[in-house]
Amino acid sequence: MIRSTLRSLLLGGGGAAVMLAAALVPATASATPLPAPLTGAPAVNGTAPVAAAAFWSCTVPPGYVYTSTQSTLNCSGSGFSTYYYVQPPADGLWACTAPSQFTYSSTQSTLDCSTGGGFRTKYLLKTPVTGLWACTVPSGFTYTSTQSTLDCSTSGGFRTKYLLRAF
Repeated sequence: MIRSTLRSLLLGGGGAAVMLAAALVPATASATPLPAPLTGAPAVNGTAPVAAAAFWSCTVPPGYVYTSTQSTLNCSGSGFSTYYYVQPPADGLWACTAPSQFTYSSTQSTLDCSTGGGFRTKYLLKTPVTGLWACTVPSGFTYTSTQSTLDCSTSGGFRTKYLLRAF
């Protein structure tokens, strides 16, 4: 009797610990796992360092987007600052910003992009082409139809999605 009661308590406590641990780990929808922070690209044949396709940086360089953030002491003389996981924008990439040469077809609210706490919007980048349903109408395009959807929401509620056509 005592042994079965003890076993029940241990099993119940273990299950509760697993549920608590799962609740404490933030749920993210990152498209790819992130590598450990990098300190720089290696030189190739004695030449200047080669640019990495994706890397951790204290700033977001021109021509790059960031897909995740973390708080770090690496980028500041005093206290914590934001460390950005940066990479060149690409079709199908979930990014924390949408550069002007791309549009986006969906959004999600996530902690991945947070620079000061709280949820932020992440965008599914798309190269604009005729026939694409997109959340914005980029330069060089018009639209031939619209639909009201939650796909493009950046703050809750319905938004307009556009059927793109190049001109």
